[in-house]
Amino acid sequence: SSRTVFLLSQLEKINVDSVLGSSDSARYVTSKILHLVQSQEKTRKEMTSKGCTGIDVILSTLEVKYFHFCSHGLIAVLHFIIMKCGGRRASVIVNKGGTQILLQLLLIASRESPTNEELMVLLHTLLAKIGPKDKKIGMKARINGALNISLNLVKQNLHNLRLVLPCLQVLRVYSANSVNSVSLGKNGIVELLFKIIGPFSKKNTSLMKVALDTLAALLKSKTNARRAVDRGYVQVLLTIYVDWHGHDSRHRYMLIRKGVLQCIKSVTNIKLGRKAFLDANGMKILYNTSQECLAVRTLDPLVNTSSLIMRKCFPKNRLPLPTIKSAFHFQLPVIPASGPVAQLYNLPPDVDDVVDESDDNDDAETESEIETENDDDKDQLFKNDDIETDINKLKPRQELGRSIEELKMYEQFFPELSENFQEWDLVSKEPKPFVPDANLSGPIVVPTASEE
Repeated sequence: SSRTVFLLSQLEKINVDSVLGSSDSARYVTSKILHLVQSQEKTRKEMTSKGCTGIDVILSTLEVKYFHFCSHGLIAVLHFIIMKCGGRRASVIVNKGGTQILLQLLLIASRESPTNEELMVLLHTLLAKIGPKDKKIGMKARINGALNISLNLVKQNLHNLRLVLPCLQVLRVYSANSVNSVSLGKNGIVELLFKIIGPFSKKNTSLMKVALDTLAALLKSKTNARRAVDRGYVQVLLTIYVDWHGHDSRHRYMLIRKGVLQCIKSVTNIKLGRKAFLDANGMKILYNTSQECLAVRTLDPLVNTSSLIMRKCFPKNRLPLPTIKSAFHFQLPVIPASGPVAQLYNLPPDVDDVVDESDDNDDAETESEIETENDDDKDQLFKNDDIETDINKLKPRQELGRSIEELKMYEQFFPELSENFQEWDLVSKEPKPFVPDANLSGPIVVPTASEE
């Protein structure tokens, strides 16, 4: 009965009939729906209500046939609904297959020349909003061939902030998948992101934050982390962190500084990264900056992350420590003239005497990253063998502090525990065996000493 329902029914009819001259009608109906959504809150509530099929009609129109003349308006309607109504509508679009439709539209729009910038901004903004609600968006983007579209747009429009920002947000969502991270790394995304992040600047801080988050997600892949180490980016990250730490005196850009630390934390997950961190004097840099952050409580996340990185990268030694690294010196009673113990005691103070074998199977792990297709299915089938499921084993065992023989001496004080009930004979003043009465109903009352 409302204007919105009437327009949606008209759009659905045009979509089904596809008669001659439907382009003008579809464009007119789409523009009217967009105007109502933008101007009236009542229309937005009506389209996002439970009983309304507005989102279904829009998605089916975009799915059945690519209406070039009205797709921009329909995507704008979805974009406005998502931005105004929040994440609850994003889940609805994902459940109705909206991710697949938007990825197909992105693929078709990328083939046009010249590229419609406004349409690309709307599509990427929508994908960035609904991406976290769809756990399989990375796999869908790879299957549809839309994985590198956003990356190519960033390469071609590096100085266009309006387009680069939503593209990086989408790439951040894609990077949550390990297979996508390896694929994007081979296409040069790590080098591209280091062109975006840089020294302290108050311009484009939002772009800097998104770029650092994307880079931190990508560097979790050992392949990308090795690529970053080989190009000397560990030193670059430390330089950037020191620059932001020195200029951010009012601590307004704590999230950016934390983003740099997250990148360092990801790259130091491999042995080469830890070695590059130590060679770049990273231990001293993070220790000094953490000391300066201790006085400000809001900078506790920076101190915690720096502590984790330093603990992970600090050289490991076996006990006993014969060097100045230890406050205690455990001298062995007998040290042979030759052998592994003598070699250990003859090592210089700065040598790490614990062999790091964490990255010996990097090649096998890289192949497993590439072959992995669906991490979510594995998570569902995952079973933790460390969790005990036997209820009998989980029950605590109650052990007596004394033996049964020692506890028998207390039976006279607690006759009810041994079921030795006795009735007191008021005449003889002696206990007599208790014989229950068959006609007795009610509780048994045993007289106390005061009643006697």
